[in-house]
Amino acid sequence: MGKLSRKSDTAVAVRYALGRWEALVRFCDDGRIEIDNNAAERALRAVALGRKNYLFAGSDAGGERAAAMYSLLGTAKLNGLNPEAYLRQVLSRIADHPINRIEELLPWNLATTIEPEISQVA
Repeated sequence: MGKLSRKSDTAVAVRYALGRWEALVRFCDDGRIEIDNNAAERALRAVALGRKNYLFAGSDAGGERAAAMYSLLGTAKLNGLNPEAYLRQVLSRIADHPINRIEELLPWNLATTIEPEISQVA
């Protein structure tokens, strides 16, 4: 850095890298870490695009219920399930399902027992 002009593009790039050195070293040490957050941003894109629609959820409780549904369906997708088929499966079972065993209907528990056509992410 002592040999570079402070305003040169190279100096700017080196300062940028040094400012993120800890994260870069962590990325190099652990192969499971993604180099960017593109997957997270893609997952949140639907929320950002629909923001105006969510504004009129009816109430704070309605907004919280919508958020719970989005989380549940997103989790189903991450567990390799078709979200629509997963929801259809849960709604068909939930009326007769004991409340003290409701966790059996969560996506990660159904992913191992669900029919093959439902397990296909669309």
